[in-house]
Amino acid sequence: MNRRDFLKYSAKGIAGLTLPLSTIEIVSPGEIFADKGSGTRWVFLVDTYKCTGCGLCVKACKLENEVPYEANVTRTWVERYVLTKDGKVWADTPKGARDGFITNKIDLGEGRFQDIKNEDIQKAFFVPKLCNQCEYPPCVQVCPVGATYQAADGVVLVDRNWCIGCGYCIMACPYGVRFFHPVYKVAEKCNFCYHRINKGLKTACVQACPFGARMIGNIRDPEDPVSKVIRNGRVGVIKDEFGTMPQVYYIGLSREVV
Repeated sequence: MNRRDFLKYSAKGIAGLTLPLSTIEIVSPGEIFADKGSGTRWVFLVDTYKCTGCGLCVKACKLENEVPYEANVTRTWVERYVLTKDGKVWADTPKGARDGFITNKIDLGEGRFQDIKNEDIQKAFFVPKLCNQCEYPPCVQVCPVGATYQAADGVVLVDRNWCIGCGYCIMACPYGVRFFHPVYKVAEKCNFCYHRINKGLKTACVQACPFGARMIGNIRDPEDPVSKVIRNGRVGVIKDEFGTMPQVYYIGLSREVV
């Protein structure tokens, strides 16, 4: 099942149900900053209120990280959620939203679409997603050859030279962020543009976003703008109940997000 199918069936299952609070739990600053230590711990901040689903971040990521432009895989993507007045929830991410969302038709996959009229929409929003760079990454635990590993600054990396393409890490990730690279035939995912941030540069997606919906920073630095927002704002993480301690924080995370 690909990412699009997963979104489609998950969204349909959401409709009419009451989700556990952990799905949208607001993370307390005390919990976030407890025992963070000193040095650098890279974290990501996404403001869903600012995301317009333009897809510029996805384009930039593909070009920066050698992911084939036409391939239906990407390190980061944007999901569109549409809630209709009849209580249904629809979600899609055609080509990872590489080309944005230019129609009200929900892409159901396999050439099928659901046309939704403006007057039937109760709420609609976009949610950028990427590797959560977990504090306790299950992908690292299951890799039999050490190709997936965690750097001292918290970023989980993949060594293409060591990866044997077994797929254990892809199966272990509870967030569905990993895939097989169509050219290199190894496990692939977002690495926070590690080659850029270690040179003091922004990630490709952060640099490409014209609305400031994406930010990256050092959570151990109390003066870092991202750290300040997380410390003072109401932020949440996706699927907090898994206990992996995701380090991608969201402003305005809605309960419908899966």
